[in-house]
Amino acid sequence: MARYTGPKTKIARKFGEAIFGEDKSFEKRNYPPGQHGNARRRGKKSEYAIQLMEKQKAKYTYGILEKQFRNLFKKATASKGITGQVLLQLCESRLDNVVFRMGIAPTRSAARQLVSHRHITVNGELVNIPSYSLNAGDVVAVREKSKSIEAIERSLSNSSNVYEWITWNTATKEGTYVSVPARLQIPENINEQFIVELYSK
Repeated sequence: MARYTGPKTKIARKFGEAIFGEDKSFEKRNYPPGQHGNARRRGKKSEYAIQLMEKQKAKYTYGILEKQFRNLFKKATASKGITGQVLLQLCESRLDNVVFRMGIAPTRSAARQLVSHRHITVNGELVNIPSYSLNAGDVVAVREKSKSIEAIERSLSNSSNVYEWITWNTATKEGTYVSVPARLQIPENINEQFIVELYSK
């Protein structure tokens, strides 16, 4: 699957926050990129520009390209509930995101790689599709042969995140996607209403 592989710090600086996770380069230069950097005077953004920026932030945060993101929006529109919230819930339900949230990988891109390289199982079956959509009650685990991989061990030992909608057992290296997270349980700084307004035009 195609994915963004360009400079991540530059993108983080564009949005003014470390959307790809801890970034020392961003911390040193947390102002917009460009020749004039912090000194550049920027005019007031149009409504469209603000909406577009929010959509791009969501796409970069979850590592989803336009076609896939638009399909998620269509699915969210057809679902019961508030479209923007359902959109974020669909993003959170992706296997690569849950692997990241469980602490098996330090970033979503690392989680995508683990899934693609067949290190992750869902309900005991190998799944190598990062965009695989989980259902409440699904058990996500590190494959038996992969449990001793140093990168996984290191990520788990450094992970301190706890989410009410996920359980994790370090001893068995498996966890459960207990329920679809409520909007308040999703920590991402994304204004989903702007995305809905953009796609609804």
